[in-house]
Amino acid sequence: MTAEHSSDNEIYRQHLPEKKRIVVKVGSSSLLHSQTQRLDYHRIDRLAGELSDLKNAGKDVILVSSGAAAAGREALGLSSDVYRAEIGMNIKQACAAVGQARLIQIYQKFFSEYNQTCAQVLMTKNTVANPSSRENLQNTMEELLRLGVIPIVNENDSVAVNEFIVGDNDNLSAMVASVTHADLLILLSDVEGLFTDDPRKNPHASFIECVPHLDDTFLRMGKKSTGSFAGTGGMDTKLHAARIATASGCDMVICTTARGMGIIRDVATGKNVGTLFVACPDANFRLDDYIRQL
Repeated sequence: MTAEHSSDNEIYRQHLPEKKRIVVKVGSSSLLHSQTQRLDYHRIDRLAGELSDLKNAGKDVILVSSGAAAAGREALGLSSDVYRAEIGMNIKQACAAVGQARLIQIYQKFFSEYNQTCAQVLMTKNTVANPSSRENLQNTMEELLRLGVIPIVNENDSVAVNEFIVGDNDNLSAMVASVTHADLLILLSDVEGLFTDDPRKNPHASFIECVPHLDDTFLRMGKKSTGSFAGTGGMDTKLHAARIATASGCDMVICTTARGMGIIRDVATGKNVGTLFVACPDANFRLDDYIRQL
């Protein structure tokens, strides 16, 4: 990054503490023990603590959480083979149905320890694509936030059919940020941020601290692969999420939870962590049109 770009990055980061409505997306890889693929309760506890602290600082906080299928697989005593592509969708949806109930129960327990109330919101692509459903979602979220509740959002995997599946929570979180007019989206991941190429395959790949304007040059850096066994999204989906968020007027940061959930506070206070995608509101951007292409 040039000195000029570094200076721009610092200027953009200085505004992050001013953000009032923050959407945080956490992937399955950040909620599970890497060796066993079972829930990591310590990490979930720290996540609840960090989000509660943001809430106590006067922010509106929305959590978009993966992990339902993993929680269901654990509860049912099934092996990680259920993630294989050839395994029937009915088994995966059964895991999601069992796991979503368990996951929200776990979140309620930990958030209550920090004197916070949370709510479950399940949605599909059609929730956003359909104008009436989108308005209902927006009204519900606004009321929950007005009441001081932390909404916990996930895709309704147990009943979604192919044409209405978002497929990953990177894009889902960006849709939520757009619909709720959030001004900061934080994607917690197992990757540090955006590189010029996949750093696991190319040791010469350079890290990108800031993307002032998301254009085709950056979009071509996306990779469809994911390093997580349980995850569904790669850098490709994160860049689609960045397109939705920034065009909707929302800054977005991709960062890793490798050093703990305190990274949330680091981002929100303007520290130079992860990759920052700067909001570039686009009056011609239509969320419903864009998501039909996904």
